[in-house]
Amino acid sequence: MQLCYNGRFMAAGKPLLTVDNRSFRYGDGCFETMKVYRGQLLLADLHFERLIASLHILHFHIPPHFTKEYFTELIVQLCRANSVAELARVRLTVWRAGTGLYDPVDHTPHFLIQSWELPEHIFELNSAGLSMTVFPDAIKSADKLGNVKSNNCLPYVLAAMYARQHQVSEAVLLNQYGRVADTTVANVFVVKDGEIFTPPLTEGCVCGVMRKHLLTAGFQFPISERPLTVGDLQTADEIFLTNAIYGIKWVGEFGDTSYGNATSAILHELLFESML
Repeated sequence: MQLCYNGRFMAAGKPLLTVDNRSFRYGDGCFETMKVYRGQLLLADLHFERLIASLHILHFHIPPHFTKEYFTELIVQLCRANSVAELARVRLTVWRAGTGLYDPVDHTPHFLIQSWELPEHIFELNSAGLSMTVFPDAIKSADKLGNVKSNNCLPYVLAAMYARQHQVSEAVLLNQYGRVADTTVANVFVVKDGEIFTPPLTEGCVCGVMRKHLLTAGFQFPISERPLTVGDLQTADEIFLTNAIYGIKWVGEFGDTSYGNATSAILHELLFESML
């Protein structure tokens, strides 16, 4: 397997980072998780719109060559080199160069691209609904940093551990107001009386690419942003989760409440018709 480090291709097993790396020391950076299908990077515009926005929020000095075209070419080349261009998961990690303590001395971004094969069933809607609970031990900050896919992922790591310990599929992270932000790997949508709602970015959720695609694609269901409480989850007709890899997954259980997937199933079909 190969990876791409600052535009250069090399063996994946080769040591690259030092102990002074700012992502290792401080989580100083961000990342994108993307999907390649038949040699095409899906939702490329939205991914690189978010990447550039995140680099601005984190006060990187963005080089002129950091464009969608530049990264797309590297990603596709890497997937071909690793023989996974038919269907692949890609991670682009960016961190701040140089050393320094908390106050950095260099704002240049360095990056690493990795790719792995994905199974074909990633395009299928889950047959059994996910089970879900609330993670009580950390909160998402309802600010711009909450919208970034940060290299500092401790709340999500702990939430994923909590979900496994409690034998559920996913855990919901709440913001400082006790309202829904997102889950360990996804944005949250609820269906209520024929309408679909998801928390706005001001609630501290990650600015999900699939979330934005659903909000802007103009599908047949009205989808809008609204703060969501735990009570809204409990009284919803349906709950589904979204991310760039699996698209849509429906939730079957949250606490003592059970849900169907009629709307989720239709949206899943419309989503992949629009992308593939």
